Amino acid sequence: MPQAERAKQFMPFDTLKGLHEALRMKEYEHERVAKGELSEEKAAEISKILLNLDKNDVIFVKFYENEHYVELQGKATLNIEEHLLVVNYKKIYFDDIYELKRLN
Repeated sequence: MPQAERAKQFMPFDTLKGLHEALRMKEYEHERVAKGELSEEKAAEISKILLNLDKNDVIFVKFYENEHYVELQGKATLNIEEHLLVVNYKKIYFDDIYELKRLN
């Protein structure tokens, strides 16, 4: 028997194909959270940061997407007409922003 054929005998075998993916999906669904409301102070702080944002500032943003809070950091640009913050090519609506910090 050629060596390549012998090596196939010892390859890992997934007897429950798809189980790991199903478990990950269940965990993801279980971790869903409701969108929290911002206090007036926090909303004003986020607005102030957005107004003073310079092109390509590095920021940290925590935002609500698909029933989860997601954290992201990177270079930011604004699209005022569409009420969007773009961080590393990810479009985030202003209304979905929960936390915003300037890193530079």
